[in-house]
Amino acid sequence: MNKLKKTIIGLIAAILIATPILFLAPKGVDAATRVKSYFRKSGTFVATHLRSTSNRTKIDNWSTKGNYNPYTGKKGYKVIR
Repeated sequence: MNKLKKTIIGLIAAILIATPILFLAPKGVDAATRVKSYFRKSGTFVATHLRSTSNRTKIDNWSTKGNYNPYTGKKGYKVIR
């Protein structure tokens, strides 16, 4: 019974963590891509996060001046030359 409890608690925790990422991501032109957590070569941990979906242009990235990140509300600052 103890193993079943741990499994159920783990499943509930996974659902609670994944739900906001799945339902908060915008659809269509502003679509987001989920990036799984990873460790850099330097050993730095990078947590799971969302980024704008890749395409052939930098004009519509969240960090480009004139755009904004829909999750943080921060305005873009990069100038495309």
